[in-house]
Amino acid sequence: MQCNIDRGGRLLRTSLGVGTVVAGILLVAANRLGWLPGWSLPAGIAALLGGGFMIFEGLNGWCVVRAMGFKTPI
Repeated sequence: MQCNIDRGGRLLRTSLGVGTVVAGILLVAANRLGWLPGWSLPAGIAALLGGGFMIFEGLNGWCVVRAMGFKTPI
């Protein structure tokens, strides 16, 4: 896991990860309160996992997509 993104990419991934985790928390909470149908629980869990991984990438300066050889704009 070699650093493959710059400061801007790290900041973007971390901030998007935090936003995705917050959205996941809201989806899970709304499902548990009965405000949203059954699909919101798996969607919330997926958002929590994905957001957590984005935060991991941002904090470590490593992008899995770039590690696979794809060129990303940021």
